[in-house]
Amino acid sequence: MAQKSDKRKDIHTVSMLVANKPGVLVRCAQVFARRGFNIDALVVSASVNPKFSRMTITATGDPGTLEQIVKQTSKLIDVIHCGEHTRKDSIDREYALIKIKSGSPASKAAIRKLVKSRAHVLDENNGAIIVGQTGTTEELDSLEESLKKFGIIEMVRSGKLVMAKGKEPT
Repeated sequence: MAQKSDKRKDIHTVSMLVANKPGVLVRCAQVFARRGFNIDALVVSASVNPKFSRMTITATGDPGTLEQIVKQTSKLIDVIHCGEHTRKDSIDREYALIKIKSGSPASKAAIRKLVKSRAHVLDENNGAIIVGQTGTTEELDSLEESLKKFGIIEMVRSGKLVMAKGKEPT
C-alpha cells in the first residue's frame, strides 16, 4: 500500500470551467503535453449552465511546472477559470467498477465479506463478481489491493470529481 501512496505524491488535481465548444478539450490537453505532464485521469461533465463544461484533470509532475500550466491554460480563450485543488480546499471522489474471478463458493463468500463494508456487489455472473465503490483515490487503491488476491479480471475508474468547499466556486 505504501508504494501506491509514494507514487501518488506528485499527483495534482486541476479543475477548469470551460466553454462547451468543440476543440476546447484538445487545446487544454495540449498545454499539459507541451510541458511534459502526463494526464492520469480526465473527467468532463456539464455544469449548471449548459453553455459551460467542468473539466477535472488529474496529472503527475512537478508543482512548479503545474503552476505554469495553470497560468497558460487560464489564458486560453474558452477557459473561464482554471485552478489546482487540494484536500484542504475541496472534496474529491472517484468511482470504480472492479470485476473479480469468483470460482469457488468459499472465494465468493470471502469477496462478499471483504466488500460488504466498503463497496457494493453489483453483479454475479459466469464466474465473476462486479463490485462498485465510491471514495477517495486512497480508498479505491486499498480496495484494489485487497481484491488482487482473488484475481482482478478488469477495472474501470472514473477519475476524480472535485468541488471546492464552502461558497467558493470550483
